[in-house]
Formats: sequence, C-alpha cells, structure tokens
Amino acid sequence: MYGQTDRVPRTNSRVNLLLVVLVLALGALLLLQSFSSAPNRPGLPTTTAQFGGKHTPPPNNSLVQPKVTPRGNLADDEQTTIALFKAASPSVVHITTHSVERDFFSLNLYKIPRGSGTGFVWDQAGHIVTNYHVIRDADIAYVAFANHKTFPAKLVGVAPEKDLAVLRVETPADQLKALPLGTSNDLAVGQNVLAIGNPFGLDHTLTTGIISATGREIESAAQVPIKGVIQTDAAINPGNSGGPLLDSSGRLIGVNTAIYSPSGTYAGIGFAIPADTVRWVVPELIKHGRIIRPGLAIDVAADSVARRLKLPGVLVLDVTLNSSAAQAGLRPTRRTPLGEIVLGDIITALDDIPIERTNDLLLAFEKHKVGDQVILTVVRAGKTIKLPIALESLD
Repeated sequence: MYGQTDRVPRTNSRVNLLLVVLVLALGALLLLQSFSSAPNRPGLPTTTAQFGGKHTPPPNNSLVQPKVTPRGNLADDEQTTIALFKAASPSVVHITTHSVERDFFSLNLYKIPRGSGTGFVWDQAGHIVTNYHVIRDADIAYVAFANHKTFPAKLVGVAPEKDLAVLRVETPADQLKALPLGTSNDLAVGQNVLAIGNPFGLDHTLTTGIISATGREIESAAQVPIKGVIQTDAAINPGNSGGPLLDSSGRLIGVNTAIYSPSGTYAGIGFAIPADTVRWVVPELIKHGRIIRPGLAIDVAADSVARRLKLPGVLVLDVTLNSSAAQAGLRPTRRTPLGEIVLGDIITALDDIPIERTNDLLLAFEKHKVGDQVILTVVRAGKTIKLPIALESLD
C-alpha cells in the first residue's frame, strides 16, 4: 500500500558493516606481511644490492687486479709534435685586457674586463706581438706566461690595417724566449702546421692541421685588405687571436687572426697573417709606434668615382707642391677658367704591378721603402706615359 516502505532490520545492518570492516583490516594485514617477507624487487629502494640480492665481496687474497697494457713507444710524428710544443709554449703568452671607467657618484676608477687573446715573445727586450683587435679600445693589458707569472704590459705600437700590435713587458730576461722566425713566401698547401693559443681562456692549447690555401685576402679593422693570408684547418677559436702559427720546424710562419664560421667558433677555416708581413711591420711598430708608409703626396678620387667615369685606374685629384710627385711632373685634376674639368693623370701601374683601385696602390707601396725609385705608369689625355718617381714618407 501507498505510505509504507520496506525496512531492513537495524540489527542486521550493523552486523554487516562490522563484517566488512574486519575483512578489510585482515586483507591489509596480509598485504603488509607479504611485502615484508618478499625478496627485493627491482624499482624499489633498498639497502642491499639489486638483481640477485646482497653482494658478498671475495676475500682480499682472491682479488684479481686488471692488467695495464704497456703503451709502447710513441710514433715519430707524435714525438715531434710533443717536442715542438714543449719548445714553443714558453714563448706563447695569454693576454687579458680591461677598460678603466670612473664611477659617476664616487668618482672612483674601476676596471672592466674586455676580453682575452694570445701573443708571443718577439725578442729579449720584452716585446710581445699580438693582433690589434685583441687590445683595441683597452686601457690596461696583462701578459701571463706559461709558468703563470703575470706582468702588466705597455702598448708600443699598432697597425690596424695589418691587425698587428706590439706590447712590452718588464720581466727578467730568463722569462723571455723568442720564437724562431720563418718565411711565408715558400709555404706549400698540405704542409703540417701547429697553432698554440688560449681559446675560450683555456691557456696554452695546441691544435694541429695543414695549410689549406695561401694567398687569401681578408679585411682588416681599418677596412684595408690584408693580402697573402694563410688559410689553415688547424682549430682556431676565439682566444687564439694573436697566437703563433708554426711549421713543422717550430718556426713562426704566421699570426692567427681570424676564423670563417657562421657560429663564430671553429668550422675548419682559419686565417693567419703571413710571417713575411709580420717581419717588416713589427720593427716599424717598435721603432715608430706605427707603420711609416712610403708613398706619394697626392690625393686620389674615390674608387666609385673612377668606376662611374669608367677609368682604367686611380685618378689623381691633387698633387702636393714641392713633393717628389710634383717634381716628377704628375698632373692633378683641374678646372679651366671656363669651368670645364680636365682629368688628371690616371695611375694604371707601379713598376710591374697593375693598379685598378686605391688599395692596389697602397699595397704596391708596401713592397718598397722611403726613398725607393719607382716607375709610375699613367694615362694622360689618352696616352700612356711612364714617370720615374722617388717614394716619400707619408708620416
């Protein structure tokens, strides 16, 4: 009937609930006992060795020590490389640079690290050769030798157009060991080379490789090309800059200066300034603090102007009065009384070197010294003329 419900007696409900609780408690107890008595299982933390139970080491008298295989003699090329590194590494230095700034509020001076690079001992007077870009914009430089002795350095001279610089340190003579100087005009592709430097601050790192090419051209910090550059696959990384490139006799054949890499680190292509360039630039820097260039006291037109006018060489705009160029009869560009422009001489060769642009002329001057007599080939009003001229100092 409506209004009535089926009821379970209260007593039976309590009894059933109690039985359920007892069954669950008993199951939990049995589960705990099974885990405590079970062997160790992989994947569970334990104080005994896994995979087979506790390990019992054998008695000491039954331990078998592994045998070391004798190395044997090193190969001849290995011994040569080791000997070259030992001989050259005392000449290679680690250069660190800092800039000096003044605090706005306290007016105190403080040093800011700028970077690091490599250099090498040039002579017993304490001159150190490195790259210009290693010390560019630095106020302070320190030179650390292979024995970790560090000395403050003074700047002697720079040649940005050759990416070379010379420092000097005051140090005992026994600390200074100059590298033997080699030549670069007789290098052959494929010959072995060694590079010593401080890549990423890891001092005195040796890398080896071969000469990959010669006669390369790279751009200097002054946007003037450096010609005759050596290409090598010896690993060169940031920090190697300014370090020596050595041949298999341990002679200096180049100064590591740049890498070609999309990532900025070693990619198998490195460049070194040739020793023949270093050999004439460094004495100039030691003597004068800069390169004293031989040349002509003239002004020339920009290469873009010469190309626009379709000229075969370098156009002379002006000639300094009483200069050797003026005395030789070199003619400048001028304007007539009626306002017409008359082009000056167009330089097309210096001795046997063709001249097509301004850098060609500058590089041709480098093959000479002040006072040298050269033959300048010029085009004047459509005619080719040869003028003997003495080179002057462009100081």
